[in-house]
Amino acid sequence: MGDRIVIALGGNALQTVDGSPTFESQMKACQQTAEKIAELLEKNYELIITHGNGPQVGNIVIQNEISNSSRTPSMPLHVCGAMSQGEIGYWLQQSILNEIYTKNINKSVCTIISQVVVDENDKAFESPSKPIGPFYDEIEAKKISDEKGYIMKEDAGRGWRRVVASPVPVNLVEKDAIRLLISEGIVTIVGGGGGIPVVKEDNRIKGVSAVIDKDLTSEMIAEMIDADILLILTAVDNVSINFNKPNQQPIYSMNIDDAKRYIKEGQFAPGSMLPKIKAAIKFVTSKRGRKCIITSLEKAVNAIEGKSGTLIS
Repeated sequence: MGDRIVIALGGNALQTVDGSPTFESQMKACQQTAEKIAELLEKNYELIITHGNGPQVGNIVIQNEISNSSRTPSMPLHVCGAMSQGEIGYWLQQSILNEIYTKNINKSVCTIISQVVVDENDKAFESPSKPIGPFYDEIEAKKISDEKGYIMKEDAGRGWRRVVASPVPVNLVEKDAIRLLISEGIVTIVGGGGGIPVVKEDNRIKGVSAVIDKDLTSEMIAEMIDADILLILTAVDNVSINFNKPNQQPIYSMNIDDAKRYIKEGQFAPGSMLPKIKAAIKFVTSKRGRKCIITSLEKAVNAIEGKSGTLIS
């Protein structure tokens, strides 16, 4: 068996280039993703897959808001997150299985609906900042806030949106089940959308309205299962400094000191590359020999072989 790799799929791996939210379009994207995953399975790598859910859970929230009535009441955010995990897990699981059947790979695939423990005293709950769901005008936003108690904030001049906390992941409820599946060689899809956020109260758990950063959850899982590589797939082939500027420069490898210096310089956008770099630093420093690679889905196989992407070690 080759290296154990946690593959963190970004939103681009779950939607086609045009961003169409139709079932057909999203299945097509999952099929393209499955082709790359099957290539890695053919090379005998041991794979654990995590994924984002931003567009999908946003659509589920919109559906809930639109259809909300006494007959079809809207569901809490953590339930919407669970719905997106099941939806995306099904798409990926079926797509990967079809590739496995086509290539005669002796593997099974399983999706785990994942609950991620967060600290109820996390300061993120005091200052919610993660926008979710549809845009509203100010009058609509105030009405929703009054009726439902949601915190609504203006979002970059585009309108008002509900904001929720984005706490740090602490633990994974289903970690023993995941370890068991991995020990049996089963390709496991886990931690979708950063996981369903839950808190512990009196030795019980309950869901909370929050969104956990998927890259931080992916890193936590990678440590938890003793992975060799954290492979973060995103929209670009390489990490760059001076991104979108005339002097943009791709980075093919960086050590921890480089990464920290670039963060200090403000090189990475908070809602985009920054959490990926922070996850990379945490994983690489957790145990000698571990490495993180950031690249695009298209370059995933080459990146594992050291021919593309950005290596953080």
